[in-house]
Amino acid sequence: MTERVAVVTAAGRGIGAACARRLADDGYTPVLLSKSGAAKEVAEELGGVGFEGSVTDPADLEALVDSALDRYGRIDVVVNNTGHPATGDLLDIEAEDWHDGLDLVLLNVVRMARLVTPVFEEQGGGSVVNISTFSAYEPSLDFPVSSVLRAGLGAFTKLYADRHADVGIRMNCVLPGFADSYEVDDETLAEIPMGRPAAVEEIADAVAYLASDDASYVTGQNLRVDGGLTDSV
Repeated sequence: MTERVAVVTAAGRGIGAACARRLADDGYTPVLLSKSGAAKEVAEELGGVGFEGSVTDPADLEALVDSALDRYGRIDVVVNNTGHPATGDLLDIEAEDWHDGLDLVLLNVVRMARLVTPVFEEQGGGSVVNISTFSAYEPSLDFPVSSVLRAGLGAFTKLYADRHADVGIRMNCVLPGFADSYEVDDETLAEIPMGRPAAVEEIADAVAYLASDDASYVTGQNLRVDGGLTDSV
Protein backbone atom coordinates (compact mmCIF):
# COMPACT_ATOMS: atom_id res chain seq x y z
CA MET A 1 0.00 0.00 0.00
CA THR A 2 1.17 3.51 -0.76
CA GLU A 3 0.02 6.87 0.53
CA ARG A 4 -0.95 8.56 -2.74
CA VAL A 5 -1.24 7.36 -6.35
CA ALA A 6 -1.48 9.40 -9.54
CA VAL A 7 -2.61 7.96 -12.88
CA VAL A 8 -1.33 9.89 -15.90
CA THR A 9 -2.13 9.08 -19.53
CA ALA A 10 -0.02 9.89 -22.61
CA ALA A 11 2.87 10.09 -20.16
CA GLY A 12 5.74 8.89 -22.31
CA ARG A 13 6.98 12.34 -23.26
CA GLY A 14 6.11 16.04 -23.29
CA ILE A 15 3.42 17.39 -20.99
CA GLY A 16 2.35 13.96 -19.75
CA ALA A 17 5.85 12.94 -18.70
CA ALA A 18 6.41 16.34 -17.06
CA CYS A 19 3.19 15.89 -15.06
CA ALA A 20 4.29 12.43 -13.95
CA ARG A 21 7.64 13.77 -12.76
CA ARG A 22 6.09 16.75 -10.97
CA LEU A 23 3.55 14.59 -9.16
CA ALA A 24 6.26 12.12 -8.21
CA ASP A 25 8.20 15.03 -6.70
CA ASP A 26 5.07 15.78 -4.65
CA GLY A 27 5.05 12.25 -3.27
CA TYR A 28 2.65 10.48 -5.60
CA THR A 29 3.43 7.04 -6.95
CA PRO A 30 2.86 7.27 -10.71
CA VAL A 31 0.87 4.78 -12.76
CA LEU A 32 1.42 5.76 -16.37
CA LEU A 33 0.10 4.93 -19.83
CA SER A 34 1.36 5.77 -23.31
CA LYS A 35 0.65 4.45 -26.77
CA SER A 36 4.36 4.18 -27.57
CA GLY A 37 5.23 2.31 -24.40
CA ALA A 38 7.68 5.06 -23.37
CA ALA A 39 5.66 5.53 -20.18
CA LYS A 40 7.20 2.31 -18.90
CA GLU A 41 10.64 3.94 -18.88
CA VAL A 42 9.35 7.12 -17.23
CA ALA A 43 7.54 5.11 -14.56
CA GLU A 44 10.60 2.98 -13.84
CA GLU A 45 12.65 6.15 -13.39
CA LEU A 46 10.09 7.49 -10.91
CA GLY A 47 9.48 4.32 -8.92
CA GLY A 48 6.03 3.62 -10.33
CA VAL A 49 4.64 1.40 -13.04
CA GLY A 50 3.95 2.05 -16.71
CA PHE A 51 1.88 0.41 -19.41
CA GLU A 52 1.57 0.50 -23.18
CA GLY A 53 -1.94 1.35 -24.37
CA SER A 54 -4.24 3.93 -25.90
CA VAL A 55 -6.64 6.35 -24.25
CA THR A 56 -9.07 5.58 -27.07
CA ASP A 57 -9.31 1.92 -26.07
CA PRO A 58 -11.75 1.36 -23.16
CA ALA A 59 -10.07 -1.97 -22.35
CA ASP A 60 -6.67 -0.27 -21.96
CA LEU A 61 -8.12 2.34 -19.61
CA GLU A 62 -9.84 -0.35 -17.53
CA ALA A 63 -6.62 -2.36 -17.32
CA LEU A 64 -4.73 0.75 -16.23
CA VAL A 65 -7.13 1.51 -13.40
CA ASP A 66 -7.35 -2.13 -12.33
CA SER A 67 -3.56 -2.39 -12.25
CA ALA A 68 -3.27 0.72 -10.08
CA LEU A 69 -5.79 -0.67 -7.61
CA ASP A 70 -4.27 -4.16 -7.60
CA ARG A 71 -0.77 -2.84 -6.94
CA TYR A 72 -1.42 0.12 -4.66
CA GLY A 73 -4.99 -0.17 -3.40
CA ARG A 74 -6.05 3.39 -4.25
CA ILE A 75 -6.05 6.22 -6.81
CA ASP A 76 -5.92 9.84 -5.66
CA VAL A 77 -5.28 11.83 -8.83
CA VAL A 78 -5.95 11.27 -12.53
CA VAL A 79 -4.37 13.40 -15.24
CA ASN A 80 -6.12 12.87 -18.57
CA ASN A 81 -3.58 13.80 -21.24
CA THR A 82 -3.88 12.88 -24.92
CA GLY A 83 -2.37 13.38 -28.32
CA HIS A 84 -3.61 15.80 -30.96
CA PRO A 85 -6.67 15.18 -33.17
CA ALA A 86 -6.72 15.71 -36.92
CA THR A 87 -6.29 19.14 -38.46
CA GLY A 88 -7.32 20.51 -41.85
CA ASP A 89 -9.70 22.91 -43.51
CA LEU A 90 -12.91 23.02 -41.49
CA LEU A 91 -15.32 21.46 -44.03
CA ASP A 92 -12.74 19.12 -45.55
CA ILE A 93 -12.17 17.15 -42.36
CA GLU A 94 -13.63 13.68 -42.79
CA ALA A 95 -16.41 12.45 -40.50
CA GLU A 96 -14.10 9.61 -39.42
CA ASP A 97 -11.56 12.15 -38.19
CA TRP A 98 -14.22 13.93 -36.15
CA HIS A 99 -15.25 10.61 -34.59
CA ASP A 100 -11.62 9.70 -33.88
CA GLY A 101 -11.16 13.10 -32.24
CA LEU A 102 -14.22 12.49 -30.07
CA ASP A 103 -12.63 9.30 -28.75
CA LEU A 104 -9.25 10.96 -28.26
CA VAL A 105 -10.33 14.23 -26.64
CA LEU A 106 -13.65 13.73 -24.86
CA LEU A 107 -14.82 10.13 -24.53
CA ASN A 108 -11.50 9.08 -22.98
CA VAL A 109 -12.28 11.44 -20.08
CA VAL A 110 -15.86 10.17 -19.77
CA ARG A 111 -14.66 6.56 -19.73
CA MET A 112 -11.95 7.27 -17.18
CA ALA A 113 -14.46 9.10 -14.98
CA ARG A 114 -16.73 6.06 -15.00
CA LEU A 115 -13.85 3.89 -13.84
CA VAL A 116 -12.41 6.07 -11.08
CA THR A 117 -15.49 7.78 -9.63
CA PRO A 118 -16.54 4.74 -7.56
CA VAL A 119 -12.95 4.55 -6.25
CA PHE A 120 -13.00 8.22 -5.27
CA GLU A 121 -16.41 7.86 -3.64
CA GLU A 122 -15.20 4.98 -1.50
CA GLN A 123 -12.05 6.89 -0.50
CA GLY A 124 -13.91 10.10 0.26
CA GLY A 125 -12.45 12.22 -2.53
CA GLY A 126 -10.15 12.54 -5.50
CA SER A 127 -8.99 14.96 -8.17
CA VAL A 128 -9.08 14.80 -11.98
CA VAL A 129 -7.14 17.23 -14.16
CA ASN A 130 -7.79 17.24 -17.90
CA ILE A 131 -5.21 18.62 -20.32
CA SER A 132 -7.17 20.74 -22.78
CA THR A 133 -5.98 23.57 -25.05
CA PHE A 134 -5.96 27.36 -25.32
CA SER A 135 -8.32 27.11 -28.31
CA ALA A 136 -11.14 25.51 -26.32
CA TYR A 137 -12.75 28.91 -25.73
CA GLU A 138 -11.11 30.97 -28.48
CA PRO A 139 -11.52 28.55 -31.40
CA SER A 140 -8.76 28.42 -33.97
CA LEU A 141 -9.19 27.44 -37.61
CA ASP A 142 -5.72 25.94 -37.34
CA PHE A 143 -7.03 23.41 -34.79
CA PRO A 144 -10.74 22.94 -35.62
CA VAL A 145 -11.34 19.45 -34.21
CA SER A 146 -9.44 20.23 -31.03
CA SER A 147 -11.23 23.58 -30.60
CA VAL A 148 -14.71 22.10 -30.94
CA LEU A 149 -14.25 18.95 -28.92
CA ARG A 150 -12.24 20.50 -26.11
CA ALA A 151 -14.98 23.09 -25.68
CA GLY A 152 -17.17 20.05 -25.08
CA LEU A 153 -14.59 18.74 -22.63
CA GLY A 154 -14.91 21.98 -20.67
CA ALA A 155 -18.68 21.52 -20.50
CA PHE A 156 -18.34 17.92 -19.33
CA THR A 157 -15.79 19.01 -16.72
CA LYS A 158 -18.20 21.56 -15.26
CA LEU A 159 -21.11 19.10 -15.21
CA TYR A 160 -19.01 16.39 -13.57
CA ALA A 161 -17.60 18.83 -11.03
CA ASP A 162 -21.08 20.00 -10.04
CA ARG A 163 -22.40 16.45 -9.84
CA HIS A 164 -19.66 15.13 -7.52
CA ALA A 165 -18.46 18.15 -5.54
CA ASP A 166 -20.44 17.24 -2.43
CA VAL A 167 -18.40 14.06 -1.89
CA GLY A 168 -15.01 15.72 -2.30
CA ILE A 169 -14.37 14.81 -5.93
CA ARG A 170 -12.98 17.60 -8.11
CA MET A 171 -12.40 17.95 -11.85
CA ASN A 172 -10.62 20.82 -13.59
CA CYS A 173 -8.94 21.55 -16.92
CA VAL A 174 -5.57 23.07 -17.75
CA LEU A 175 -5.52 24.94 -21.07
CA PRO A 176 -1.93 25.12 -22.35
CA GLY A 177 -0.78 27.36 -25.13
CA PHE A 178 2.22 26.30 -27.17
CA ALA A 179 4.81 24.22 -25.31
CA ASP A 180 8.47 23.50 -25.85
CA SER A 181 7.80 19.82 -26.50
CA TYR A 182 7.24 20.87 -30.14
CA GLU A 183 9.00 23.37 -32.36
CA VAL A 184 7.18 26.71 -32.42
CA ASP A 185 7.73 28.95 -35.44
CA ASP A 186 8.62 32.64 -35.23
CA GLU A 187 5.20 33.79 -36.49
CA THR A 188 3.47 31.95 -33.67
CA LEU A 189 5.96 33.17 -31.08
CA ALA A 190 5.21 36.73 -32.16
CA GLU A 191 1.55 36.20 -31.16
CA ILE A 192 2.44 35.14 -27.60
CA PRO A 193 2.76 38.14 -25.26
CA MET A 194 5.48 36.38 -23.27
CA GLY A 195 7.37 35.75 -26.52
CA ARG A 196 8.15 32.10 -25.86
CA PRO A 197 6.49 28.72 -25.56
CA ALA A 198 5.79 27.27 -22.14
CA ALA A 199 8.23 24.84 -20.65
CA VAL A 200 6.33 21.60 -20.11
CA GLU A 201 7.34 21.87 -16.45
CA GLU A 202 5.35 25.10 -16.17
CA ILE A 203 2.24 23.32 -17.37
CA ALA A 204 2.94 20.46 -14.96
CA ASP A 205 3.16 22.96 -12.10
CA ALA A 206 -0.40 24.11 -12.85
CA VAL A 207 -1.58 20.51 -13.00
CA ALA A 208 0.09 19.73 -9.68
CA TYR A 209 -1.61 22.73 -8.06
CA LEU A 210 -5.07 21.66 -9.23
CA ALA A 211 -4.39 18.10 -8.08
CA SER A 212 -3.26 19.20 -4.64
CA ASP A 213 -5.03 20.05 -1.41
CA ASP A 214 -4.02 23.67 -2.02
CA ALA A 215 -6.80 23.68 -4.65
CA SER A 216 -9.32 21.93 -2.42
CA TYR A 217 -12.00 24.56 -3.16
CA VAL A 218 -11.31 24.72 -6.90
CA THR A 219 -13.48 22.61 -9.19
CA GLY A 220 -15.11 22.88 -12.60
CA GLN A 221 -12.52 25.44 -13.74
CA ASN A 222 -10.46 25.99 -16.89
CA LEU A 223 -7.01 27.35 -16.04
CA ARG A 224 -5.17 28.95 -18.94
CA VAL A 225 -1.41 28.46 -19.02
CA ASP A 226 -0.75 30.17 -22.35
CA GLY A 227 1.61 33.08 -21.77
CA GLY A 228 -1.20 35.56 -22.41
CA LEU A 229 -2.05 34.12 -25.85
CA THR A 230 -5.83 34.23 -25.37
CA ASP A 231 -7.88 37.30 -24.58
CA SER A 232 -11.12 36.03 -23.01
CA VAL A 233 -11.68 35.93 -19.27
